[in-house]
Amino acid sequence: MEMLLSAVLGEAIGRSIDFFISKCSQSQAQDVESRLRSVLLRAQIITEEATGRQVTNQAMLLQLDMLRGAMHRGYYMLDTFRYQYDDELDAEDKAVSQSLSLCKANPSEHFCSSKTKRKTQVFKQLQEVLHSLNSMILDADEMVVFLKSYPRMYRQPYSMHILLANCMFNRKVETELVISFLLSKNPHCDEKLEVLPIVGPGRVGKSTLVAHVCKDERIRDHFSEVVLLTDHDFRDEMMFALPLRQGCAPEHQFFTTRKEGRLLVIVEVTGDVTEEAWNKFCSSFRRSTSNGAKIIITSRSDKITKLGTTGVVTLTYPSKEAHWYFFRTLTFGSTDPEQHPRLASMAMEIDRMMSNRSLIASNITASLLRDNFDISFWCKVLSFLRGFIQKHLDKFGEHPCDLLNQNRPTQLRRMMGGASEDFLVYGQYQRTSEEAAPSISLHDVVYGSVKPHGNFEILSWRSRIPPYYNYIYTCHIQDPKTKAAKRKHSQNNRITP
Repeated sequence: MEMLLSAVLGEAIGRSIDFFISKCSQSQAQDVESRLRSVLLRAQIITEEATGRQVTNQAMLLQLDMLRGAMHRGYYMLDTFRYQYDDELDAEDKAVSQSLSLCKANPSEHFCSSKTKRKTQVFKQLQEVLHSLNSMILDADEMVVFLKSYPRMYRQPYSMHILLANCMFNRKVETELVISFLLSKNPHCDEKLEVLPIVGPGRVGKSTLVAHVCKDERIRDHFSEVVLLTDHDFRDEMMFALPLRQGCAPEHQFFTTRKEGRLLVIVEVTGDVTEEAWNKFCSSFRRSTSNGAKIIITSRSDKITKLGTTGVVTLTYPSKEAHWYFFRTLTFGSTDPEQHPRLASMAMEIDRMMSNRSLIASNITASLLRDNFDISFWCKVLSFLRGFIQKHLDKFGEHPCDLLNQNRPTQLRRMMGGASEDFLVYGQYQRTSEEAAPSISLHDVVYGSVKPHGNFEILSWRSRIPPYYNYIYTCHIQDPKTKAAKRKHSQNNRITP
């Protein structure tokens, strides 16, 4: 009885202290939240204005990149505080209350409950983000003045989600680094080939970055011809050929075909390149080109960095804060997330489930939620993803997005079906926008009513930015009758000791 009374008294004291602390800090938290919203708006104005201009100064690009990163962190913390904070505390409170009824602890040990600690931690993070972002805004006065001197590339669309859906996200610094390499002049071009490696994991945007660089007017005016080589060319020892081979890269519509002038060669390989093959390629390259030719090689393997002559461009997946900003913007479109706090909370949880932060996966999921802007449907999607991902982790030990991103066989599930309707993605490839694409989409199979059987292809995503790839999965789903027959056959052949 004494232990129970002690526990109840301790909980009452802890809740009373939490109540007074929350009352004292509530106005302060609201003030920090209001100030952070104001500073975030100013940061968004600067970054969006810079996105539409052709900024070439490397120092300014780095400053903009830092400001953009701080802005992403600010929105992430603010939305976490708004949409996740209360739900987490409610669940935490229930767990604490249940444990208090059985504990033997002293009432004073509950002075700093989990709720108070969590609130203090989140509030401290909000203050840190506000201070950091506010300092960057104050330091950006000169940058804003110089920003006006750079020409506009295009007019800003009415909504930011239109810009993000049709432009390369968060790659301004890398784009200008590659362009700077291509436009630079090497005084010793006869002695050494200029090679720039671009490395990064699968589906991180290496081909997209190269396509955007080659579409830039400065590059189109500087190089008269662009040749694309792949793993297939190296295996068949078709090291180099001039003029530009017809059909070499039909997806790149910005190639020119003048007979004389500078040459740019893009080499896309999945893994490593043998030293023998690379030496043959370089030897052929020197014999066939004049001064001013450049080489860009892209790969998932870090081993190709040894081929570079002027540094390396390394691409990584966006941070969790940047990914949330991208996903949030595309999902809600022109709708204000603050007007739909419950949907925003579910969107944050769905975003956190996409472990590898792939922008292709973000586009696929965001388009599904935006086209079905209904809380009951979002609840179904959230519940489905939560259960499916957890079962996949328990069974295979890896996240399904990670397996898909590495082009490894992956087991997916239909939302409307059960475990008997799992299907296997055993291959991925991409086609150009000019080639025929499957009529069945990933949404139709996973979230819709389409029930294919046997071997089939589905369109996972149709990219709206260069090089305008259609990403296709080759899949297999076993017919239930075939499954039952195989199960019966295996049972009949089983030997019982």
